[in-house]
Amino acid sequence: MRFLKKRLFTGILTIFLILTAVILSHGESGEVKSDTDPDDVYRNIEIFTEVLRQVEENYVEPRETKKLIEGAIKGMMQSLDPHSTYMTKEEHDDLRVETQGSFTGVGMQITLKDDVLTVISPIEDTPAYKAGIKSGDRILKIDDKTTIDMSSTEAVKLIRGPKGSTVKITISRKGVDKPLVFNLTRDVIPLQSIRSYRLDHEIGYLRITNFQGNTTEELIAALDKLEKEKPVKGLILDLRDNPGGLLTQAIGVSDVFLESGGIVSTKGRISEQDIIESATKSPSDRTWPIVVVVSEGSASASEIVAGALQDNKRALILGTKTFGKGSVQTIVPLSDGSGLRLTTARYYTPSGRSIQVSGIEPDIELEYAPIEEKDEDEVSLLMREADLDNHMENENAETEEVPPDIKEKAAPDSLKKKIEKTPVKGKEEEKSEGVKEKDTADTEEEKDNDTLYLERLDKDNQIRMAIQVLKSWSVIQQIESGGPSGKN
Repeated sequence: MRFLKKRLFTGILTIFLILTAVILSHGESGEVKSDTDPDDVYRNIEIFTEVLRQVEENYVEPRETKKLIEGAIKGMMQSLDPHSTYMTKEEHDDLRVETQGSFTGVGMQITLKDDVLTVISPIEDTPAYKAGIKSGDRILKIDDKTTIDMSSTEAVKLIRGPKGSTVKITISRKGVDKPLVFNLTRDVIPLQSIRSYRLDHEIGYLRITNFQGNTTEELIAALDKLEKEKPVKGLILDLRDNPGGLLTQAIGVSDVFLESGGIVSTKGRISEQDIIESATKSPSDRTWPIVVVVSEGSASASEIVAGALQDNKRALILGTKTFGKGSVQTIVPLSDGSGLRLTTARYYTPSGRSIQVSGIEPDIELEYAPIEEKDEDEVSLLMREADLDNHMENENAETEEVPPDIKEKAAPDSLKKKIEKTPVKGKEEEKSEGVKEKDTADTEEEKDNDTLYLERLDKDNQIRMAIQVLKSWSVIQQIESGGPSGKN
């Protein structure tokens, strides 16, 4: 009887999968959308059900059919690209929470690099960040469970847990002979995406850590607060190590700074994925110059913002080449509450550039080298999209047609060279123009998070250069006609 039930189940499953394949292979008009021969599809489905039957009947230990099918789906998604994944119902629910407010964990972004779980970057002011987890650290164990053949979603599930509970992370780090063990206490990881400060009487600083559901709203509120205190004559927009987030929020943030011109266009396999987003005139007259600071960890939505402001000559980009994630992921809910994060389109900057793998090239290239001793090993561990397994290639060099160009020119090379030659003042001179020095008598315990953050910025060579660029902006404009005027 048990054998017959299994045969009946696999037979029903075969029929279901074949019907699903037929539906997916044909549009509503009846035209075949798949490039695969339907006969091949049916044969492959038969092989799949044959393998499933063999595992069910002959594997040394019983296995739950649902788990076997989930494993097959995950394997299929992993064969596509590093950003397409299958999420169980619990993982899908966690994602919805993550993009709306907060979650409980240790605060680090991870991915698979060379089939090894690797830290992209720790999130500022979280347990992982405070403990000293670094970009490029390779995770060997989570508690006592090895991460060999573990997916990033499985790792996230193990790392997260109730507030106050602990998790042991064992990592290997380049330049360190022995594995390092971190005992981290889980905490609520707030997803407030905006930090804003006034660095001196005329320059504002705004950091976006990620793009979540209310980022544009937070940005407008932060700008209103900065402008209410004193007039802003220049802005530093810090997108370093921003892994991205919601496309709609990247468009909204770009629109805040642009009066006209394109923001982003996307091109997918179906026409519904092809969009062109352009700026709308803002009621606020924010025409001051902007320097956007980026790094190898700036990806996806942050690259959309940097590319839009660069192509429209609204800002100068300073830092190092960005990650190079030029693809759009769509969250597809499934009938049982699970979901897919599926790559459905490539995106392009206003001038028609695809930055997949190639990234955004800064106008002013400057490596991060704080005044404190530079860690040479840390620089070599940074990753980009090109380092990920199965990454999509940039098709611009091939014959595929890109979306219509929104014709705008980037800042002229002559302007970039002039800015690159602008001297950065020494440490003693900078004290009066950068972030004000804090009382050295204060202990670390007595300083609040804002004070500590400002002190880090004061030692940040990229922020110092950005301040110098903004202070020199009017002089450069007089020398170079046609340079960024701050208004399109």
